[in-house]
Amino acid sequence: QVQLAESGGGSVQAGGSLRLSCAASRGTFSMGWFRQAPGKEREFVAVIFWSAGRTIYADSVKGRFTIAGDAAKNIVYLQMNSLKPEDMAVYYCAAAAGFSFYAPSLASAYDYWGQGTQVTVSS
Repeated sequence: QVQLAESGGGSVQAGGSLRLSCAASRGTFSMGWFRQAPGKEREFVAVIFWSAGRTIYADSVKGRFTIAGDAAKNIVYLQMNSLKPEDMAVYYCAAAAGFSFYAPSLASAYDYWGQGTQVTVSS
């Protein structure tokens, strides 16, 4: 089992920035972020694959969000800049124990989930 602990959520005005953090209790193959707004399905935000350092972003956050981390410390960050009201959601950290045949944008590709942290963006 891998425990994920998120932090860094909060409230910000549109155009502002927030940084989310997620610490895993042990090493993983990849770590990512999803978000879920009220009444909507959980959607992919970004993922980082530790071995290759490869990152993938949802089109809606490209150029505004950056995923990075420290594989040795099992910590991933999501730097969110130029936040918009439509970014408001509960953000979930996710981790995959190993390679998955599911696309990384799908929740099915991940084995472990954090409890979520609220991000509120006011216009």
